[in-house]
Amino acid sequence: MATTADFRNGLVLNYNGELHVITEFQHVKPGKGPAFVRTKLRNIKTGKVLDNTFNAGVKVETARVEQRPHQYLFKDDYGYTFMDNASFEQVVLPEAMVPFADLMKEGQEVTILFHAETEQPLTAELPSFVELVVTYTEPGLRGDTATNTLKPATVETGARIQVPLFIDQDQKIRVDTRDYSYVERVK
Repeated sequence: MATTADFRNGLVLNYNGELHVITEFQHVKPGKGPAFVRTKLRNIKTGKVLDNTFNAGVKVETARVEQRPHQYLFKDDYGYTFMDNASFEQVVLPEAMVPFADLMKEGQEVTILFHAETEQPLTAELPSFVELVVTYTEPGLRGDTATNTLKPATVETGARIQVPLFIDQDQKIRVDTRDYSYVERVK
């Protein structure tokens, strides 16, 4: 059990019989009335985000989860196959449990959350940033850089992201996996 004072981003709660992870929280102390905590909870199984308000000091049930590093191997009809880096055991996760899968390339390191009591995999998490090669993009026009203009590009995994005009084909770029945004060119 934990109280609202123990809330932090990434904490996993057993809320309404399902596992939710806290993505955002804000402790609010209004001038009149008791303090409360506003949270955004993401359901681990479905990925849906819900807003919830807890009164300050309320006890909530936490779930023990473990993060284990795995390596992405391949995708087949059963889902995505990952290998544990320590024991070399393979884990297959269905597509619904792997968000942002179109930014994964073979051999990439990912973190898989496991429920500590049942040893059941919950979800796979990519690192915050991945480096990918642009396989196709329209050539940028010279001198058209007065504003921050973006153009579509396809990267080596097949994902389509928006990149600045100066990015050309076969260049390596860094992509933010949380919102599919271009971060910088990698030299």
